[in-house]
Amino acid sequence: MPSLASHISSVPPSGIRRIYELAVELDDVISLGVGEPDRAVAPHILAAGAAAFVDDVTNYTPNGGMLPLRAAIVEKLARENGIEVDLEQVWVTVGATQALHQAMGLMLDAGDEILVPDPGYTTFTMSARMLEAVPVPYSLLAANDFAPDVDELERLVSPRTRAIVVNSPSNPLGSVLDAAQLTALLQFARAHDLWVLSDEVYEYFTYGAEHTSIASLDTDDRVFSVFSLSKTYAVTGLRVGYLVTPPGLASTMRTVQEATVSCVTAPAQLAAIAALLGDHQHVADSKEHYRANLEAACALLDERGFAYLRPTGAFYLWIDMQHATDGDVAGWAERFLLRDRVAVAPGSAFGRSGEGWIRVCLAADPADVVEALGRLPAPGARSIATDRTPPRGDIGGAV
Repeated sequence: MPSLASHISSVPPSGIRRIYELAVELDDVISLGVGEPDRAVAPHILAAGAAAFVDDVTNYTPNGGMLPLRAAIVEKLARENGIEVDLEQVWVTVGATQALHQAMGLMLDAGDEILVPDPGYTTFTMSARMLEAVPVPYSLLAANDFAPDVDELERLVSPRTRAIVVNSPSNPLGSVLDAAQLTALLQFARAHDLWVLSDEVYEYFTYGAEHTSIASLDTDDRVFSVFSLSKTYAVTGLRVGYLVTPPGLASTMRTVQEATVSCVTAPAQLAAIAALLGDHQHVADSKEHYRANLEAACALLDERGFAYLRPTGAFYLWIDMQHATDGDVAGWAERFLLRDRVAVAPGSAFGRSGEGWIRVCLAADPADVVEALGRLPAPGARSIATDRTPPRGDIGGAV
C-alpha cells in the first residue's frame, strides 16, 4: 500500500486517551482522567435539539453557522467577555478542537514555529504537527507560580515563530491569568509580530479569580479566540464551539470552513442557541458543584501531605506524584489504574514539564473524588528530597 504523509508520524498520540481506553476495559473504575462533566444537560437544551430532529431540521446551514446562533454569540461576547465583534468574525465550529486547528491552519506554514504552553492541552501540539509546523513548548512551572515567563519566551522566539497559544483558565493546571499577565503576553506578541491563539474553553468556571479575555485587551487585531459550549453546558458530544477572528477574514473563513467541515449540524446549532439564550442556573449550579469537590479534595490532600496547585479555574487538580512515579508518571498511571482502579491523566501527556505530576478531573461524584484521592500513595519513605520538590500543601494562590 502507499505510504502515509511523512509528517503524520510526528503527531504525538494522546496520553489521556491511552488511560481512557484501558479504563473502559476494566470493571469498577473511578474515572477521573478525562475532562467529562458529570452534570445533566439542562432540559431546554435537550428539547431544542430533539425538536430539530423531529421537525427534520437537518439541512446545510451557512458555513459560519446559523445567523441566530452567531448573533447570540456576538451579544454574549460583548456582555461577558468585553469583546466587540460583528457577525463575520464569529464562526461556529465542531467543538473547540476544530476552532484551534482552523486558526493554526490560517497562521502557520510548514516549518513555522508556534509557542505552546507546557504543561498544555495535547491538541496544541497535535494540531501544529498535523500542519507540519513546529510546536515550541514554554514552561509553566511551580517556581514561577505556573505562569508564563516572558524572559523565557524571549529566549525561545525565533525568526520562524509565527504565533503563541495562551490558555486561561488552563487545562491541565486550572490556573487563571490576570489582565496584567495577559497584557505582558500581548506586548511580547506585538514586539515580535506574532498571532495570539487564546483558548478560553473553561471561561465560566473560575474560583476567586476573574476571567479576562485577552482579545478585550488587544489593540492591533492579532488575537484569535476559541470558545466552546462543551464544558459550560455539559454537552461534550454536541460538538459546538466557535472561533472569533480578527476583522477582515470573512471570505477566507468561508473558504476554509467549506473545505474542512462545511458546517456544524443544524440540530446541534439549535441546541446551542437554546443554551446561550436560556436560563443559566444549571451553569451556576455546576460551578458550585465543582467548587465543593475542589474544597473537599484540597482538604484531603492537605491532610495527607501532598503538594498540588490549588486551581482558580476549570475543574482539575494538578498533583505532585514525584515521590511515587520514579520518573515515569505515564507508566505509573497505568499501573495505578490496573491495581487501584482509579484513572488519572499522567502529567507527561501535557508536556515535558508535567513529568511526575497528574491531572485529576473534579467533575465527578463527590464520594468518588474523595475515594480516588484516598487511594493515591501519599508522600512518605519514598518521597524525593525536599530540595527537589515544592513545599507540601497548596502551592498556588488561594481561592
